[in-house]
Amino acid sequence: MTDKPILTIGTRGSPLALAQTHETKHRLAAAWPELAPDGAVAIAVINTTGDMVQNRPLAEIGGKGLFTKELDESMLEGRIQLAVHSMKDVPTVLPDGIVLPCVLPREDVRDAFISLTAKSLADLPAGAVIGSSSLRRGAQILHRRPDLKVVNFRGNVQTRLRKLEEKVVDATLLAMAGLNRLGLAHHASGAISPDDMLPAVAQGAIGITCLADDQDSLRFLSALNHPPTMTRITAERAFLTRLDGSCRTPIAALAELEGETLRFRGLIVSLDGKIVHATERSGPAADAAAMGTDAAEELIGRAGPGFFDAIKV
Repeated sequence: MTDKPILTIGTRGSPLALAQTHETKHRLAAAWPELAPDGAVAIAVINTTGDMVQNRPLAEIGGKGLFTKELDESMLEGRIQLAVHSMKDVPTVLPDGIVLPCVLPREDVRDAFISLTAKSLADLPAGAVIGSSSLRRGAQILHRRPDLKVVNFRGNVQTRLRKLEEKVVDATLLAMAGLNRLGLAHHASGAISPDDMLPAVAQGAIGITCLADDQDSLRFLSALNHPPTMTRITAERAFLTRLDGSCRTPIAALAELEGETLRFRGLIVSLDGKIVHATERSGPAADAAAMGTDAAEELIGRAGPGFFDAIKV
């Protein structure tokens, strides 16, 4: 038992965020003997704007930074040394002084289809209501099933499952990774292949940030970083960066590694699902960032001026 924590990890308070933070804590303890004793690593729960405002779509209240802003501020003020994030919630541009040196091995990237009455999206009757807070999911659903209705549906995993049981909606979609980490995969009616629904940028990956000049934290995190996952999300986040994507824009991407070869797929969709521009790349893993940027350039050219202006909320 240590008198004072060596590290304090900041996290959101949802069950999934806490599960990801405890996984990080366990990995740190396994890698570094000095972090193994009780009390060596503390966990600080920090409320974020994204968690507190649940009655409005993310696009209306500011987008991705809503889940990281307060954690970033706590780090810059010295109250925490590390912050654990779902990478799909992390803005592509980090605040000055904060870096992302570590991602954990990526979980299942697929979206989970969840319904009490249907086994898949195709099984839903015309007019069925799907709840989702993701413009990416909503737009891809409408592209395949324009006869369905998509409504805003926010809250943590447990809240959404409860709303489904209360028949607020006929179906919802969540990340398989989150269900797996919470031991709730049995709630999924099925996983949707990326060929049918491309995931969010960095979906299934956990990222850990620290201060750029915090040498102790950088050393601790060096033992946890998973290079293949970092390569994959580097391509995806480069794609998102060039497209200036946020929660306001339906953008999807997936990079997959086969040896030293990286396969990249990306797409942009209009909010109503009627217009889809998709592209694919394959090349050396070392060119991950350039591959993502090049794919984005292609889609910008194909979509033409004003595409994103037209679909922003």
